[in-house]
Order: sequence, then structure tokens, then C-alpha cells
Amino acid sequence: MKAGAGVKLVDTAAKTARPFYTGQPAQQRPDKKLFPNCPAPPDAKTFNAHGLYLRRARASGLYMLYAVNHGELESIQVFTIDVKGSEPSLTWTGCVPMPEGNKAYPNLGSQATVSRVAANSVAAYSDGTIIATVPQRPGTTNVQRLRGEPTGDVVEWKPGTDSFRVLPGTQLAGNNGIEISLDEKEFYVVSFGAHTIVAFSRQDPRKPLRQSQAPGFMPDNLRWSGDRLIGAGPMYDEPACGGTRLAVVDNPVLTSCHRGFVIAQLEPKTMAWTILAYAEPNPAVSVVATGVLMGDTLWIGAASADAIAYRPLPRPAGGAR
Repeated sequence: MKAGAGVKLVDTAAKTARPFYTGQPAQQRPDKKLFPNCPAPPDAKTFNAHGLYLRRARASGLYMLYAVNHGELESIQVFTIDVKGSEPSLTWTGCVPMPEGNKAYPNLGSQATVSRVAANSVAAYSDGTIIATVPQRPGTTNVQRLRGEPTGDVVEWKPGTDSFRVLPGTQLAGNNGIEISLDEKEFYVVSFGAHTIVAFSRQDPRKPLRQSQAPGFMPDNLRWSGDRLIGAGPMYDEPACGGTRLAVVDNPVLTSCHRGFVIAQLEPKTMAWTILAYAEPNPAVSVVATGVLMGDTLWIGAASADAIAYRPLPRPAGGAR
């Protein structure tokens, strides 16, 4: 998570990675009709990707990739991925800028500046509607977020509209990871400060449907791996890092300290958890945020690491999974 980190293409067999979006003209095919308010493609030198979301497009062999960008423009950048060749190719399609604070939150007065609010995670429906999380609205603090106070929101953009709008009822303690149910009737949001997953109705999100606190860890990202809904994040209380995140909130060294991690599967109807893997602190994999299953391999992404980790998925005694 730094300027120029951008998006990588990972060869899961060779265990190698290379830049995917390079900013070359051949990778730019803007859709001005769908994204009329997108000023320009991201500069590869400053492209700072955060949350990512990949979904199958209507056309065969194509996918849509959505990326939170903290570079020159706080925005959701949209790409088309073509997997019909021997290796995936990427073209930039457009973007949706995040709203300015005073427009997204007009009731906050002087607290809501003209700076654009920053998104954390993103998801998209098959009709092109984009939803994203804002962990801290203007005027809120990290301490409030970690205390479990409502600091964030889910924002929504629909094709044909000018900007994102805040979805009433989605105010949580540090809105973080976000995912959509397979039938697209619900969406799930991580409340990082409360280390809880909250389910909402897409049709009427004003009141949560159900929620579940994670067992001993603070979920960060939340993603489908096939038909498994996977949450991953650091340990809630890590003695090697000074205790809970709230206890060390003002210490940058201890905040970025690797707290050990848990990767677990959530059953979204019953909200029951099944732990898939966990590990003790490892400075090479700092601040784990994401877990993705590829066959029998667990891929692990971390917010403060310069690499992606991988390990065999642990097998229970007897060999069953």
C-alpha cells in the first residue's frame, strides 16, 4: 500500500508476480458513457491500490476488476480482464471518484472538508452497481473506531448517477471489508473495531439482518473463494505487540507489529465460523488482511508487507477437509 504499488499479476504455479497495469496506451480503453466523471486513467507511478474486487462479466472470458485507488484521485478504478489468451490481459475502462466530504456528509458542517473521502474495500453487483466502505467519515477518529463506536459507512454508486451516496443504516465501527451474497440479495460488511461481520439487505439496508463476532481476531477483508466466504485478519489481543489494537493505537511501531493472524470461513446464513488457519507473529507477514484459497494452497495478503505469503491449507487428522 504505497504510491506505485498498483496491481500485480501473480503466477500461482511459478510463485512470481509482476506489474499488471503499466499505464501504457494499449491498456487504456475508457468508457466515457458509463464513467463520464472520470478525469483520466490512473498514473502507474502513483497508483496506490487498496481493496480489489473481481467478478465475471457478461461476455465469455471477460472479468471486471474494481480497485480502490489512493493515488492522485481517491476513486474506484475499473478494469476489464481478458482471460481468453495464454495469459490474462488488462485494459482500463474508467473510474468513479469518491465524493468530497462536504457533499457526502452535508450535515457535518465545517467537519466535512472538500477533500474526497477514502474508501477501503469495494464490491460490485452484476448490474454494474458499486458499493464501497468508508472506515472513518469526516470528524471521526481511529480511537473511536477501535472502541467500537460507529465511524464509517457503506457508499453506493449506480450507473447513470453522478456520484456515490451514503447508504443509511450502514454506520459501523470502521467499515472495512465488503462482499455480496451469491444471489445478490444481501451484502456483508466488516466492522473492524467491533471485529464483527454484519449482514444487510440490498433492498433495504436501514437495519442489519444479523451479525457475528469473529473468534479471537479482527476481520479485515472478506471475500468469496468459490463457495466459501473467507475472512482474515490479525489477532484481537497480541501480547507480542502490546495487547489489543486499542491499547497501542497511538504507537506506530506497535500498530504495524504483526499480531499473528486467523483465516476463517463464515457461513453467511447461520453466521457460524470455521477456522481454516492461524499463525503466531511473523515480521515478514505484517498486518494480515486477506486469505484466498486456490486448490489446497492458502494465499495470504498483508497490509504492511512487500510480498504475498502462501502455505498449504492445513489438513485435519485423517486427511479429510
